[in-house]
Formats: sequence, structure tokens, C-alpha cells
Amino acid sequence: MKDKIVFDVETKNSFEDVGGRDNLEKLDVSVVCVYSYNHDTYASYREGEWEKLAPVLQNAGLVLGFAITRFDLPVLKKYFPFNVMALPRLDLLDEIELAYGARISLDVLAKTNLGTQKTSHGLQAIEFYKQGDWDRLIEYCTHDVRITKQLYDLIRKQGFINIPKRYTNELIKVPLNLKEIEIPATLF
Repeated sequence: MKDKIVFDVETKNSFEDVGGRDNLEKLDVSVVCVYSYNHDTYASYREGEWEKLAPVLQNAGLVLGFAITRFDLPVLKKYFPFNVMALPRLDLLDEIELAYGARISLDVLAKTNLGTQKTSHGLQAIEFYKQGDWDRLIEYCTHDVRITKQLYDLIRKQGFINIPKRYTNELIKVPLNLKEIEIPATLF
């Protein structure tokens, strides 16, 4: 059975460093963290280990994450000889935005639905990289993967996610039917 993986990407540089959000291809990846459903394990792949990450992505029946369609996958494109944008994927942010009508942060979703929160933010992850603090960088990235996995599991179990209304914090129950279409990952 093909694996289902949850992943997150951290970069060495910021949008400001590369001239804005229109220059995603100029961002450089520092680490990718992955959760495997088949193995029930977390793993991290640092710069220079992309050849180890490639088969994990290629052999997945489904890759999932938060904002992977507009950030993670486009940033990864330059590192692989196959089309990462063609991987079978489920982007929680895309699904939530489609159902709710607006973007909502991973941190807000985690606080509201899981009673936890992100440990830091992407700009801090860049600082961890610049300081050579791989332990904190990997811990931060893995925590985001863990939150994404827990949100995905919760949505699959209950069929909805709670989103707080801005200014009132009244909870809105947003129904979600996550579509999991597994496509053979032979993308050469």
C-alpha cells in the first residue's frame, strides 16, 4: 500500500530576501519534515539529503500539508528531476479556504481545535538555520507537521473544523469532506 505522508518545508531565506512572493523559485530549502502513516514515524531531510527525500515523495499515494500548493511544493520544484506539482496531494489550507471562504492560519486552527499552538514562525525558522541550530529548526518544522496531521485526523474523524469568528471568537462549524484520490506516483 502506498504511503500517505504529511510534510512541511522550511527555507533558508525569506520573501524579502528574494524580492517578494512572486519569486518563490528563488527561495532555498533548509529542511523538510515528514510524517509517514505507513510507518507512524517522523523524519527530517536537511539540505543535501534531497536524494533520500525524493523516493518518499515519489512513492506516496498522497502528500498532504498546509499551504503546500502555493508554497511548499513550488519551493521544492528545483530540487527534483520529477514534477512535484503532479504529486497526488491534499492541501488543508485550500480545502478550508474553499469551504469557509477565507484563509485561516495554522496557528489559529491549532489553538481552536487542538488546544495547542505553533512553537514559532517561519522567519524564526530562518534564524535557526542561520544560527546553525538544526535541533530547534527540525523541532519547529516537525511540530508544524504534527499539528497538520492532528488537524487532518480530526477533520477525517468528525467531518468538520471549528473556526473562530474574527473579533467575537464565536465558533463556526465548517463542514469538510476531504477528498483522497490516490494516483500512482510514477512521475518521470
